[in-house]
Amino acid sequence: MIGTVLDWMRHARRRRVWDRDLASGRRGEDLAHRFLRRQGFTIVARNYRLASGEAEADLIAREGEDLVIVEVKTRQSAEYGPPEGAVNPEKQRHLIRVAREYARKTDTPWEHVRFDVVSIVMGEPTEIILLRGAFR
Repeated sequence: MIGTVLDWMRHARRRRVWDRDLASGRRGEDLAHRFLRRQGFTIVARNYRLASGEAEADLIAREGEDLVIVEVKTRQSAEYGPPEGAVNPEKQRHLIRVAREYARKTDTPWEHVRFDVVSIVMGEPTEIILLRGAFR
């Protein structure tokens, strides 16, 4: 409960200072982080960016032996389709590049790398869906 209150306070501050979409996306990442932890994931990195700056993963987690690269997609409504629909082939290529680098750094065999998407639709109540193995 206290985490939820702190999230809302952080979000209110971000909305005053940041672009609306950026603040909403970061709020979604906060919600996804807490959701995944409740599901038993261990979060090992947030907003992990390649040194070149060309690609970024919202969250990197461990679930058992698996290294999980997580893309979080947040929308205010599902009016234009589900949020996960925005994980297009170009975004997938970026995530694969991030995964290759991170797996190499941590000596994780490629067979133990997985790509998940957390789809969030803000509303009352907020809908959070985990799509395990969203792509290969």
